[in-house]
Amino acid sequence: MSFDSIPILDLARAQDPSTKPAFLEDLKHTLLEVGFLYIKNAPGVSDELVQKVIRLGKSFFELPEDKKLECEMKNAKSFLGYNKLGMEVTRFKTDWREQIDLSTPDQVPGDDEPLYRNLLGPNLWPDSSALPEFREVYEEYMQKMGKMSMWFTSLIAEAIGLPANAFDQFFDGEKQQHKLKIVKYPDLAELGVEGEAQGVGPHKDSMLSSYLLQASHHKGLQVQNGNGEWVDCPPIDGTFVVAIGQGMEALTQGVCQSTTHRVQSPPRGHGARYSIPFFQGVSYDASFEAMTVPPEVKKLREDILARRGGRLDDIEFTFVKGMWSKLGEATLMNRIKSHPDVSEIWVSSLFVDIDRHILIMAVPRPSGQDTCRAGRGYSSVSDNSANRSSRKVLLSPCFAKFQNILAASRMSTIRLSNFESFFGKSRVHPQSKDWRRWTTEYDIQGLS
Repeated sequence: MSFDSIPILDLARAQDPSTKPAFLEDLKHTLLEVGFLYIKNAPGVSDELVQKVIRLGKSFFELPEDKKLECEMKNAKSFLGYNKLGMEVTRFKTDWREQIDLSTPDQVPGDDEPLYRNLLGPNLWPDSSALPEFREVYEEYMQKMGKMSMWFTSLIAEAIGLPANAFDQFFDGEKQQHKLKIVKYPDLAELGVEGEAQGVGPHKDSMLSSYLLQASHHKGLQVQNGNGEWVDCPPIDGTFVVAIGQGMEALTQGVCQSTTHRVQSPPRGHGARYSIPFFQGVSYDASFEAMTVPPEVKKLREDILARRGGRLDDIEFTFVKGMWSKLGEATLMNRIKSHPDVSEIWVSSLFVDIDRHILIMAVPRPSGQDTCRAGRGYSSVSDNSANRSSRKVLLSPCFAKFQNILAASRMSTIRLSNFESFFGKSRVHPQSKDWRRWTTEYDIQGLS
């Protein structure tokens, strides 16, 4: 039977040896059946701090537009900073929200490091004279939420029969970066929209777990159950909403369920909805390998899926086996799809558009070629204009699949000029048998 409400778990029970076993059983049930939960009595995060976070978060959006744009996301390659209303995309539709992305401090990567390490920083903070205390309060909040989230992850491990430190191999220890968003969802009147609007479209969080502080008393967050029905997750004072991420699902071989959710824009006359999700970090350099999960625990997941007749879900899974060698690669790809305006500036001057896991890149038009036809599952792209010097070609960032995509294009010749590896030079092997030969210009013959 699918869920019709979101469970509430009291973390005080996890801190009492006499009640911890029963708490872990409840947590296991939630991880297997729901993938979404409220937690209360989170240790180390005081209500006083939470109220400061809410107050200053709302105050950010009251700053003059020019002050907010000083820390606009497009100003740095870290995918951190401010986004104006309507600048983010989920499932190819505009998300009607205004937001700023922040992270815990980290060392800024060097020029020769893989592109995904640019996600480590720097932050783009608002002017301290315009918003005193903001940086100080949010750095404290992220530090304390990071500590709490790591402890909660150890409880997840215990709940599914793993050692408490089972996930430690996927973290950067005390240096682990964590992230946070402060989000404003304008109501339909402010948007000038009739009917409904997408605050953020149906999606799953990427990494291990996220912790949402619902900062205003607005409904709007909804979770999709196994029957495809949307279940409300209304604000409850003194709680955080925990979402299990796709990384957690993949690492636990499907035992911990990541669940699709969305936010609907507030109705007309209700005012803006505010939320502050905290995203537990994971090492970008970690290899993507599932940990060992006891057979009896995996059997529980199999029984649930059999009872449901499979899993109803049309959200693409980020961590497809074999697609990524590092967790950072998958994370960067998600950021690129969500923020194409930032990607075009900082990731590659070759980016034109993003189509699922496919990069559409502009390259010189091969002489005598017309339409680039893609294989099943990929959009057709063409440019037959005689006065243009470039055309579009579909490429996959999953280099292990590169030849298959080129073969599916059914073109006899493709030339890529000044092509640079999407994930850093270390991913290109000049003499690899799977790649034939990489040079400054790369010709592929006889694929038709």
